[in-house]
Amino acid sequence: MEPSLFPLRELPPGLEDLALLATDLRWTWSHGGDALWETLDPQAWKLTENPYVVLQNISRERLQALAEDSEFQLRLRRLISARNAYCEQPGWVGETYPESPVRGIAYFSMEFGLGEALPLYAGGLGVLAGDYLKAASDLGLPLVGVGLLYQEGYFRQTVDTDGWQRETYHYNDPTSIPVRPVSGRDGAWMHVDIRLPCRDVRFRIWQAQVGRVSLYLLDSNDPLNQPGDRGITSKLYGGGQEQRLVQEIALGICGWRLIDALGLEVDTCHLNEGHAAFATIERTRRYMEKTGLDFWEALWATRIGNVFTTHTPVAAGFDRYDTDLLLRYSREYAESLGVEPAALGALGRKDPDDHDEPFNMAYLAMRTCGRSNGVSRLHGEVSRRIFADLYPRWPRAQVPVTHITNGIHVPSWDSPWADAEWTQMAGKERWRSDIAGLDTSVLENVSDAALWVVNGRERADLVDYARTRLARQLAQHDSGEDFSVVSAQILDPNVLTLGFARRFAAYKRPDLLLHDIERFTRLLTNPERPVQIIVAGKAHPADEAGKRAIQRWLQFVQRPAVRAHAVFLEDYDIALAQQLVQGVDVWINTPRRPWEACGTSGMKVLVNGGLNVSSLDGWWAEAYSPEVGWALGDGSEHDGPDDRRRADAADAERLYELLEQEVVPLFYERDSGGVPRRWIQRMRTSMSSLTPQYSTNRMVREYMENLYMPAAAGLAARTRERGKLARELRRWSRQLERHWHEVHIGDVYTRQTPDGWIFQVPVYLGGVAPDAVDVQLFADAPAPAQQPFCVSMQNRANIEGALNSYLYTLAVETRRPAVDFTSRVVAYHAAAQVPAESALIVWHSGEVNIQSIQTETSEDATVGSEPC
Repeated sequence: MEPSLFPLRELPPGLEDLALLATDLRWTWSHGGDALWETLDPQAWKLTENPYVVLQNISRERLQALAEDSEFQLRLRRLISARNAYCEQPGWVGETYPESPVRGIAYFSMEFGLGEALPLYAGGLGVLAGDYLKAASDLGLPLVGVGLLYQEGYFRQTVDTDGWQRETYHYNDPTSIPVRPVSGRDGAWMHVDIRLPCRDVRFRIWQAQVGRVSLYLLDSNDPLNQPGDRGITSKLYGGGQEQRLVQEIALGICGWRLIDALGLEVDTCHLNEGHAAFATIERTRRYMEKTGLDFWEALWATRIGNVFTTHTPVAAGFDRYDTDLLLRYSREYAESLGVEPAALGALGRKDPDDHDEPFNMAYLAMRTCGRSNGVSRLHGEVSRRIFADLYPRWPRAQVPVTHITNGIHVPSWDSPWADAEWTQMAGKERWRSDIAGLDTSVLENVSDAALWVVNGRERADLVDYARTRLARQLAQHDSGEDFSVVSAQILDPNVLTLGFARRFAAYKRPDLLLHDIERFTRLLTNPERPVQIIVAGKAHPADEAGKRAIQRWLQFVQRPAVRAHAVFLEDYDIALAQQLVQGVDVWINTPRRPWEACGTSGMKVLVNGGLNVSSLDGWWAEAYSPEVGWALGDGSEHDGPDDRRRADAADAERLYELLEQEVVPLFYERDSGGVPRRWIQRMRTSMSSLTPQYSTNRMVREYMENLYMPAAAGLAARTRERGKLARELRRWSRQLERHWHEVHIGDVYTRQTPDGWIFQVPVYLGGVAPDAVDVQLFADAPAPAQQPFCVSMQNRANIEGALNSYLYTLAVETRRPAVDFTSRVVAYHAAAQVPAESALIVWHSGEVNIQSIQTETSEDATVGSEPC
């Protein structure tokens, strides 16, 4: 029997469905029920906009009155009917892929940012994960989320009178957040256990509902645990290295045990960052138990069903653990796998034989996942560079990391005004289907005046919100002023409004706008063309430089000259972010390339008509064109402190120039009716061309088609007949590893033809079967944006007098010189992911000999056309 959806109180007959609505976090993006919740308690709704809190705090008498109110009952039934219809729809996935091999996806993430009602996030990684769950619900993706329920979560920020950030941690009381305990088959509270050094630890299971998607959360705060273990899930990214390791063990190992305990049919395990990489090992262990395969055979069976998304743009950002610490926590677990602890540790090291090298969670993910991806085109390139050491001698372009650029869940970030306009243009179902069917050309039918009205209303709402929030913020310092009067004199709903809000980290250059304070002041206070800016953001508690940047902003906004034009709003969270992206005219982003993996904050202004001024980094490096916004930098990367200082100064100069000479004049260039026609044209182009492309609709479709479906199909093939194919792949791999040292390539000969070249190369395979390898002709890409030339050569003849050796040939139609080409031998199996699952490679190390080849060989040569 499942526990009550709303355990704190009993609801009157007829109102039970209120609990269903309040505990379904779909209300964080679907606002059809807002008016009903406001009816329950207008004051509580105004303060929180949280149905769960409203329902907790309403009196019994008020509930009874509503139970007897026929009009309220009708409204409630309509909402429930609409929710049921939403949940029963097949969604885009069901309609497009009714025979999909994907039965279920388990999405593991260290943080989830669904809204302030469930504060289990620190920044962009969590907000992306929250948007992903919402989109999965809207599109009918068969997905469950797996995370941790933190007792305190990430810190809340206040700023003292000196402008210094202070951190406080609020307790996430499970009775006051929309989660409920999950019952096991025996009716007791479900838990999963794990053996840690010298003790057992249990994790209780909670469930949050996100539309059609369930989010399961593990919680160590169980009275049966030892006091120290109850704090495993105390803070997000809190504690030292040991607590972080135990959290990641819990997320990965206990998370997969939870999937098993729930009896879910999951074929795709998706790691949102490397934090949960131990899930792939536990998945392997469970498959061993079910089939009797050994660890390596079981890994070959399950690895193809695992997907790894990396969000880290620098290798130093990966979680690493000392060998001794890992050994202490993995010794008993390795025994259950039937392998030595050193073999388990080798999966997380660049050099498997270097026992002093720290254990790297991202390396573990790369080695135990069949497919990996970065989160923007540029980040894909950066990730291939970061992981290149795992694939020695492979060209960087062929390091097995693709990319799927992030997107945002548009209904979570659009303003009421923009939502109404888009609904009129494209219908209510526009973000629940394939964006290929979304006709954004209808924006051309919306008048400039109508778009300008939307823009003005959004800006006015933001100004009102900022004033209210600032008044509360100032009141904490109790200086005797009437803060509602003070805040009313700050900002202007008719002035060009800039937004800058993000984590205050050095690579994001959060104080770049303050490079020349006097110049920036003149920009803001220009009497004919004034500008205003709203700033927000947190620094990591240990980041002194980030805190100093916040302090600089606090000191700046308190200057009398700019006080009416610049505001710093503390405690940056999802609620504040939603208000900012709905109301700013220009979103500013200044990361140092290429350290912004994607950076989705700028995507969130698109649907609302906001424009971007950003460094050419992350998503903006692929989205930017002069018709949709403005760009900083020339796409170069800068190493070393002196080079970075020069680049920062140049980017600051460029940012001031853009604002002074392009952005501000364009905004204030008005026709006789007061409408900025050219500004609105840029808004229109940005909204129509970028909003769908950088939405989770496109992102989910790409994950489904490019990663999940191949992963599920591959898993089905490898696990059929008790892992027959997996066992074959293991034998293939071991045979290659034993004899790979015997593979070598002789001299390459070539002859020119009217259309190009014919290449011939002798290959000596030793103990390796010819069908276990692919002999390829390779040439580097002729230009950076192009792919390398790589074509399989044909086995044409045995080499007489040599064992297991063959002549391979290929004719190539090309104008490139023969010396551009070389040959190589790589591992090959039709069912294997190369080089992700086998990075064995031998290159020809000599020169290409341009001379005659036997006529009969050249006549049989095949023209190279298909890529490897």
